[in-house]
Formats: sequence, structure tokens, C-alpha cells
Amino acid sequence: MSSIYGDYIKSVIRTVPDWPQPGVNFRDITPVLQNSAAFRKLIDSFVHRYQEMDLDAIAAIDARGFIIGAPVAYELGCSFVPVRKKGKLPFRTLSETYTLEYGESTVELHSDAFREGDRILVMDDLIATGGTMLAAAKLIQRSGGQVVETATIIDLPELGGSQKIRDAGHGVFAVCSFLESD
Repeated sequence: MSSIYGDYIKSVIRTVPDWPQPGVNFRDITPVLQNSAAFRKLIDSFVHRYQEMDLDAIAAIDARGFIIGAPVAYELGCSFVPVRKKGKLPFRTLSETYTLEYGESTVELHSDAFREGDRILVMDDLIATGGTMLAAAKLIQRSGGQVVETATIIDLPELGGSQKIRDAGHGVFAVCSFLESD
């Protein structure tokens, strides 16, 4: 599912060919952030979707998820919880390791981030293979939270991540999606 502003946001996103390595088309959200009208439409896309869902918190993934998660949490009047890369949180944490194309990575969450049954929206800037989003969802569930949905600016469906997230039982909302041919 995409946003009413999806085509517009997609038109503002810059594609950088062969970055960070040959054959990769990097989808750069920086132009959306630099364009105040586009950034407002982006945040509004999420706010309009989730304003009636009675969320307790937005859990946003390090680092670009923070850019969208914090203003959405503010607009919805719910708390903001950072899901950080390993070693970045100063209090007791829960950790989840996941596989990348080139190895493993770990994300963490403060152990007291949620109360049992809290309704959580997980946000990041992009879904590629789905590993980071699934790791964050597992952390939330382990901490007692309920994942209401996962949300992102960009979905890259050909990489299979959004399907893996759906297969794990979580809904996926993307403002826009890119195929390799886009």
C-alpha cells in the first residue's frame, strides 16, 4: 500500500547509480528532506494513516528512521523510542542480531522501552531485505510491545524484504516503492 503523496515523494527522491558499489541504485531521501513541501507531505502521509490507530509509541530505526519517526510521534502525541545500533544506548538493553548480505548486524532497545501490550509502529526510511525491520519487530515483541504495523518511505519489493515482513505477520506501509527499472 502506498500514500496519496507517493508519486510526488517518489519524484523528489534522487537515484544515485553505482553507489555505494557498482550495480546498486541508491535511493537518496535527502532531496525530500531539503524540500519543505515534500517533507511536510511525507510526514502527513504517515500522520494521516496512523492518526486513528491509538498508538502508544513510534519505534524508529537508527539512523534515518529517526528523521521521520520523531515528527510523526510528535504529531500523533505518542512517545518516540529509538532502536539503535549495538553499543549506542546507555541503559540495559535487549539485542537482536540479524543477517545482512555481507555479514551480521545487531540492533538494541532499552529494556524498559515499552509496557506489556503497548501498541507500536515501527519506522525506517527503506525496506530492502527486511532484516533490520524484522529484528526491530522481534525486539518490540520481546519487550512486551505489540507491533501494529511497519512503515517506511521506500519499499524495494524486488529484494523481498516487505514480503518477509508480511510473512512474519506484520503489515507493511510504504509511501512509495521502486523497482530496479525505476
